[in-house]
Amino acid sequence: MPDKILETTLEVLKEDAEGILADWIEQADEDGAKRIDLFSEKEERDQAASLLRSFRLGVRDASKDGEFDLQDEHWADLRGILSEITHERVERGVLPGEMAALILALKTPLFERLTEKLESDPERLIEEVLLLSKAIDAFAIYSNEVFIAEREQVIERQRDEMMELSTPVVELWDKVLTLPLIGTLDSLRAQEVMESLLQAIVERQAEVVIVDITGVKTVDTQVAQHLLRTAAAVRLMGARCIISGISPKIAQTMVELGVDVGEVRTRSSLRSALMDALTSVGVAIRPINDDKRNAK
Repeated sequence: MPDKILETTLEVLKEDAEGILADWIEQADEDGAKRIDLFSEKEERDQAASLLRSFRLGVRDASKDGEFDLQDEHWADLRGILSEITHERVERGVLPGEMAALILALKTPLFERLTEKLESDPERLIEEVLLLSKAIDAFAIYSNEVFIAEREQVIERQRDEMMELSTPVVELWDKVLTLPLIGTLDSLRAQEVMESLLQAIVERQAEVVIVDITGVKTVDTQVAQHLLRTAAAVRLMGARCIISGISPKIAQTMVELGVDVGEVRTRSSLRSALMDALTSVGVAIRPINDDKRNAK
């Protein structure tokens, strides 16, 4: 075992950083890990240079004990750089496997230089290559974990944004709200719907709420129960709930399922539900021609 672990690796990283960087990028391109469709040549080079510099610093400090735990303080700089680069790559659509492939491509230029340096000392060459491979593998595994965590955060944020867009509470008139539902209504979305709706009732002092299910694909027992629970929660808030968009097919399905709507008012269309809601708050809509005739 050499006196200083990965001593030769540190030497080549210091002596030929630019050459290693160029060969690394070229190898990543050959391995399909370089995304020229998402990043410019300068961006790719700058990211790789930052990672290579941080990797060298980590190896320098961590090589004292031969441990390559990237959670250790020795790798703090690399973790910070990796977090920034990962965030950028996730935002642009890079896949986790492509990120890991990019890191693993670093082995080739380093192994080639170690082979040249330690050609006369095969025992030390094997030891150095094995340890360097261990360090780069740890680097790749950690980068993959960071990448996946970042992607999950992005997906979660997009899901929340989609949920907000898919459950818009619209004020149709003073004290009259509507919630148009589109697509499927699972338990998670039903909870989001209820929370958004109840909050809107409080904020706008609504007296009538129209839940329009014209855009709901299918209504089964679970969906029907979600709707009835929502209607019950609306009543507890002191408002009336009207479910609109009840097509003949949906009506037949609910009857077959034995769903009892109880006190919940239902209407076949949003138009009829709106007329009902406006009447409840003391508003009437009449054609303009009627007003002109009455004026005469």
